[in-house]
Amino acid sequence: MSEGIALRFPRSAVTRMHDVRIRHALSDDAAGIASIYNHYIRDSVVTFEEQEITTTDMAGRLAAVAASGLPWLVAETAGVVVGYAYADRWKQRSAYRHSVESTIYLDAAHLGAGVGTRLYQQFLDALPASVHIVIGGIALPNAASVALHERLGFAKVAHFHEVGFKFNRWIDVGYWQKTLALSASVRT
Repeated sequence: MSEGIALRFPRSAVTRMHDVRIRHALSDDAAGIASIYNHYIRDSVVTFEEQEITTTDMAGRLAAVAASGLPWLVAETAGVVVGYAYADRWKQRSAYRHSVESTIYLDAAHLGAGVGTRLYQQFLDALPASVHIVIGGIALPNAASVALHERLGFAKVAHFHEVGFKFNRWIDVGYWQKTLALSASVRT
């Protein structure tokens, strides 16, 4: 998350939090989401994908998350998507059904302005009551992402050394976990 891209907005625009709207993603948001994500594919190690994705591919990912009943939120300002957060199943086995993996990405013009914290908090609030554990994987080092997760109550639970290889270097990955309340009625 700490990587930079060309600024699309003047720096003064990003500090006005009342101009940022958080809402559920729509299929029309796929191009903006893909643009944000493709920067991280091209220019950083925070994602292990190495090939940029198309708007159509991103629309398919949006649809799959929507079909799963998990949230995908976007932050927008002036009608432009500037960040997104979503959940996906942690693993496919049924016993993992109460655990999800979270993902958040921001346009670089909005890093450090509080948009990520606000977006991630609203995302956590939007998770279904059946979710007990939220897991965030972070390519390391990434001080900004670690700080965001820990500010929102995540605790580091794992560190895998050299599990990714991108841009001719080995990359560590850490996992942070947050436990949510789970009512007895959804435990089955």
